[in-house]
Amino acid sequence: DAADRVGALLILDEIQTGIGRTGTFFAFEATPVVPDAVTLAKGLGGGVPIGAMLARESASAFQLGDHGTTLGGNPLTAAAAIATLRVIDQEGLLENARERGAQFVSGLEVLDQVVEVRGRGLMIGVETAGPIARRAMASARDVHGLLVNATGDTTLRIVPPLVISPEEVDEAVARLSAALVDAAAG
Repeated sequence: DAADRVGALLILDEIQTGIGRTGTFFAFEATPVVPDAVTLAKGLGGGVPIGAMLARESASAFQLGDHGTTLGGNPLTAAAAIATLRVIDQEGLLENARERGAQFVSGLEVLDQVVEVRGRGLMIGVETAGPIARRAMASARDVHGLLVNATGDTTLRIVPPLVISPEEVDEAVARLSAALVDAAAG
């Protein structure tokens, strides 16, 4: 790959995409890319703030004990990460992310106000027919009790929890559909 040809390290940021969000443990697993290092946070702690970096030996810059941090190695945070990883494994949350993501896509792509649905697993982008995304986000939140993010005039971002159920996906699609109708009406 290009990084290897020039002797550079390839570091991938999986802070939002990692820990099962896309239906694989790391998003890069769905590609032929093999990074030298990966950054992680957010989902790793299951709600407890944490950050981590995983690196191959070829990317090692320090020997054990060379580098210290004020907050590094916190036992409570490490325990939260271990518990999170166990739950993801034991409850089949990677498979759930893939299945619920596909359910979201099939439910959203048939809506009149939707031009395109893209993403992987439970990281989903919805392209709207016209600049209604911000109004749809407000309606979803204020009227229909659904949190989504408008990342532009025509794009909504949906990132539900890995534990979302089929019934909750159906409910979210129904609420977002109503919010899109509201937004299109002005």
